[in-house]
Amino acid sequence: MDYNAQLEQAIDQLHEEGRYRTFIDIERQRGHFPHATWRKPDGSETPITVWCGNDYLGMGQHPAVLSAMHEAVDAAGAGSGGTRNISGTTVFHKRLEAELADLHGKESALLFTSAYIANDATLSTLPKLFPGLIIYSDALNHASMIEGVRRNGGAKRIFRHNDVAHLRELMAADDPAAPKLIAFESVYSMDGDFGPIEAICDLADEFGALTYIDEVHAVGMYGPRGGGVAERDRLLHRLDIINGTLAKAYGVMGGYIAASGRMCDAIRSYAPGFIFTTSLPPAVAAGAAASVAHLKRDQALRERHQTQAKILKTRLKGMGLPIIDHGSHIVPVIVGDPVHTKVLSDMLLDRYGIYVQPINYPTVPRGTERLRFTPSPVHGPKELDHLVHAMDELWSHCALNRADLSA
Repeated sequence: MDYNAQLEQAIDQLHEEGRYRTFIDIERQRGHFPHATWRKPDGSETPITVWCGNDYLGMGQHPAVLSAMHEAVDAAGAGSGGTRNISGTTVFHKRLEAELADLHGKESALLFTSAYIANDATLSTLPKLFPGLIIYSDALNHASMIEGVRRNGGAKRIFRHNDVAHLRELMAADDPAAPKLIAFESVYSMDGDFGPIEAICDLADEFGALTYIDEVHAVGMYGPRGGGVAERDRLLHRLDIINGTLAKAYGVMGGYIAASGRMCDAIRSYAPGFIFTTSLPPAVAAGAAASVAHLKRDQALRERHQTQAKILKTRLKGMGLPIIDHGSHIVPVIVGDPVHTKVLSDMLLDRYGIYVQPINYPTVPRGTERLRFTPSPVHGPKELDHLVHAMDELWSHCALNRADLSA
């Protein structure tokens, strides 16, 4: 086989379909988020505003987070020195796990290098702990959950997105004595819709199933202390395993699960993705702990975040742009074609200094390609005005459809 030719063919296919992804070099400016510098291939520099970042609350530049990281570097150096089982468990990791367990009202928490790894490692390990386990997984679950369920070698059932009736049908058709687990999300990041947490918990009680919820796009941003949608809805006590990230609202890096002491101990002892991975650097753990602790108290920041999202959605709707609005902080604008989506993204960057990446298949279904905006408390009125003006101009320039506002 001509391996290089095969690789070239695979890449060419992405170009032909308009799905090839281009990375741009960005230097974020501490103290000036969401502003950044775009370093072009020709060596020139251009100021831009980032509208697609997942540092939802701007905690990546918060003084409390930076101070904690500096102190940890001075105290403990750069790396952790190994896996958690060898030499990679430090006081910084233990403090962070304690903060996370408290955040979710659980006995324990377990750190991973990312929420992707936390999902993959946990879901692929659970059938080892519960032989014969059947996992019921929402059709739109994140790729990390899909991968974990696929790799575990156990039985799986896929229920239609947020369709509790379909989930009930699947569960009722299986052996009542078989161990069961329902895996779903609280906020689905592409459409910004919410999972039916309470209804799923009711089904879990009825069929004797465990519950596994991914709160990656909700922790830090929902609930009185940032414990996610489950905390907001007072359902934390009904969820067995909660997955979250430290790389979005908390502005740092890493992932985790929060659960009972026995559950975390078993995953810690059996999951290869935990056992054989070097632990987070102490400074990262320290910064994340400071961020979690701060957001337990800063409800005002969460409120400003939600207000910004509502304002942007209202203004885009007012221009007739086809947005999806399920009441969350995520603002998807549907373009419906991968080539047009990429063109819009490029023009926003080149002409207006607005950076938003196109979202194409396989992240979203074909025909629903979109620009996904993530407004934050650090996007001010000027940035918002500039974005709305740019979208209005480009939508007309590209002759894209608008809603009939007179109807």
